[in-house]
Amino acid sequence: MEPLLVSLRESDRLAKPLADGIGAELGHLEVRRFPDGETYLRYHTSPAGRQLVLLCSLDRPDDKFLPLVFAAATARDLGATSVGLVSPYLAYMRQDRRFRPGEAVTSTHFARAVDRQVDWLVTVDPHLHRRSALSEIYTNHARG
Repeated sequence: MEPLLVSLRESDRLAKPLADGIGAELGHLEVRRFPDGETYLRYHTSPAGRQLVLLCSLDRPDDKFLPLVFAAATARDLGATSVGLVSPYLAYMRQDRRFRPGEAVTSTHFARAVDRQVDWLVTVDPHLHRRSALSEIYTNHARG
């Protein structure tokens, strides 16, 4: 069965060309906000028994990460055989060391959080700064 590609942005112009390029069906995922700001998410195309590719650029990540977590977890609940992430922009790469006492090394923390959700990750330009490869902080099959 062909992979299923789902974009977390309804109007994502990359979704169809990417689906065509990898031989995936382009699926539909409904994502909206409840009045209190919480995320509502529903798959209109079932990921059951399929490899799922989530397309989600992580610019402005604080608004996008929880829907991504819910999309990945729900896909697994619904029977996806694997969950991958294509993220043209990968967030939280610049704080890659502690420059001052007490600072969070957010690149490492974010990588761990993403690793728990997806089996693999592809990004365009990971902005590695002081790192030589994504594999230094991502344990899944990350490519940039």
